[in-house]
Amino acid sequence: MKKIEKDELYEHLSGFFKRKGVVLAEGSYTQTIQKSCALLTDVLNCSQETLKRVKGEIDKRLDKVRQVIHQKSAPKPPPNQPPVQAAPPPEQAAAAPASEAKQARPRRKAPAKRASTRQKPKSATE
Repeated sequence: MKKIEKDELYEHLSGFFKRKGVVLAEGSYTQTIQKSCALLTDVLNCSQETLKRVKGEIDKRLDKVRQVIHQKSAPKPPPNQPPVQAAPPPEQAAAAPASEAKQARPRRKAPAKRASTRQKPKSATE
């Protein structure tokens, strides 16, 4: 928005009154209106500058908030996995005897059967 000139607001106001049929003649009330318009112009210009500064600060902080949200919502990298041992080079694998290459794993024992604590129903012949 453009900066408002010092007497611009008063000139527009006096033009408005002239169109309505009221002429602002020199006098104490005209000076009071001029001072009021000058004060209002200063307030509007200062508020425009302040709004520009505040908008800049808000934009900076909003960018920081966006960045934090982006970092928090970004997919997490996979956890570091323990290094996988590489297979031995082909030279060493060929030199190793076949019995060492395939070692039999010990078999797991089958779970022991539990003795049943339930009693068998009595048959009619007993």
